[in-house]
Amino acid sequence: MPAEHDGSGRHHVIVDRTEYLEAVERIGAGAGPTAIDAERASGYRYSQRAYLIQVYRRGSGAFLFDPPAVGDFTELGDAIGAGEWVIHAATQDLTCLREVGIEPVRIFDTELAARLLGMPRVGLGSVVEETLGIHLAKEHSAVDWSTRPLPEAWLEYALLDVEHLVDVRDALAAQLEAQGKTEIAEQEFASVLARDLAPVRTEPWRRLSGLHTVRGPRGLAVARELWLERDDYARESDTAPGRLMPDAAIVAVARAMPNSKRALAGLKEFTGRASRTQLDRWWAAVERGMTTEDLPPVRIPSDALPPPRAWAERNPEADRRLKAARLAIAVVAEELAIPVENLLTPDYLRRVAWSPPSPTTAGTIAAALAALGARPWQTDATAQRIADSFVEAAQAPEEAPEADS
Repeated sequence: MPAEHDGSGRHHVIVDRTEYLEAVERIGAGAGPTAIDAERASGYRYSQRAYLIQVYRRGSGAFLFDPPAVGDFTELGDAIGAGEWVIHAATQDLTCLREVGIEPVRIFDTELAARLLGMPRVGLGSVVEETLGIHLAKEHSAVDWSTRPLPEAWLEYALLDVEHLVDVRDALAAQLEAQGKTEIAEQEFASVLARDLAPVRTEPWRRLSGLHTVRGPRGLAVARELWLERDDYARESDTAPGRLMPDAAIVAVARAMPNSKRALAGLKEFTGRASRTQLDRWWAAVERGMTTEDLPPVRIPSDALPPPRAWAERNPEADRRLKAARLAIAVVAEELAIPVENLLTPDYLRRVAWSPPSPTTAGTIAAALAALGARPWQTDATAQRIADSFVEAAQAPEEAPEADS
């Protein structure tokens, strides 16, 4: 039964396999692209799983599915096959869709399309209003979608996210065609599908906000043990880690290095709803950090480049190249009406500026950018301009150091 046709007056959410399979059959019999959206409980739950999936296809209508209840969605993916899925901001939803068995072969990302068209605002509400003249209220975007039953107002909000999406897709596709950007968009959509959206990070605890203020390997060990303990408890309770204890609390403990459980409890910055209820757990983690012989290094090997503000001193030739290339790329971005960051990933430009290929030609620049992950349309649009800017930078006189006053 389509979501908008519930005899009780409520939007109907599909929660059992039999009804799910009936819906899949109806969706498969529809026509054209299939719009899909997923709602997670980010900030509330540990997992990034989908707690609601919305689907719309012309000729079949709109459907709301409860993923925890339905389980596997492989049949839905099979019903669409090589057909196109329309998703807004696909990088946010593809991981949780794949988790339930939906593996799109082709996508049309309406957010990415809006960026390539140079739209100033690319949130779904703004894009719908820009293309269709329809205003969407977005007041339920950050709610806890693991709530059961889901409130009627939330379901209405969720349906609107997909009911207009195919019309938006058609409007954006027409604009892409008019601006000669259809091939660009197709390359970008394919790149999103090919990207690993759930990379496994080594030492994820090092991403703690504020960790740079913790001094010495012993302080880092305490921060690490607290992060690991929080992560274990968050997974066990299916709660977002930050709701149990914020990063700032972990960093505060690692800086203060309390010498007793009582001192830990008395630390003013040690906050969070589980900071006191799980005090034994946190103190055990602190003790592990205080006594372990497995001390983490303060700095870890990295291929990260120094920040551009340091280039003038550390590598002045690269600094001149980067500055010249940025100006050249900005001109191309303006010509194409594409944001600079979508025209070429800034890190790619920094890397070829820091260590340019030899000889430095449009061809070698294009090859270097492609090896980093740039798409063909990006190298076609930028490689020659970058090569020319590097030549100009090499010929420019060096800036004289400022005289002491």
